[in-house]
Amino acid sequence: MSIDENTAAKVAKLARIEVESQDLTALAKEFNDILGFIEQLNEVDVEGIEPMTSVTPQKLIRRSDNITDGDKQSSVLKNAPLSREGFYAVPKVVE
Repeated sequence: MSIDENTAAKVAKLARIEVESQDLTALAKEFNDILGFIEQLNEVDVEGIEPMTSVTPQKLIRRSDNITDGDKQSSVLKNAPLSREGFYAVPKVVE
C-alpha cells in the first residue's frame, strides 16, 4: 500500500492537524516508511509465542476482590438533606 499526497492530506484533516501543502510530500513519505515497517513486522513468525505484558516475563499481581468497607448506608444517608426508602431524595428537575 502506498500513501500519496492526497491521502496524506485526508489523514491530516481527519487528525485535525494543519499541514502546509509543501509538507505533504514529506508526510506521505513518513506514512510510507511507517507502513513499510509494519509490513516488516508482519513477516515475523510469531506462531506459538505467548503474548507478553512486558519485555521481561512478569506475573501480574492481582488483588483479592473482598468487600472491606460496606454496610454503611445509614451513616451515608445522615448527610442527605432528604432521604426516602434508603436512597437520597432529590427534587424533580425535569417536567
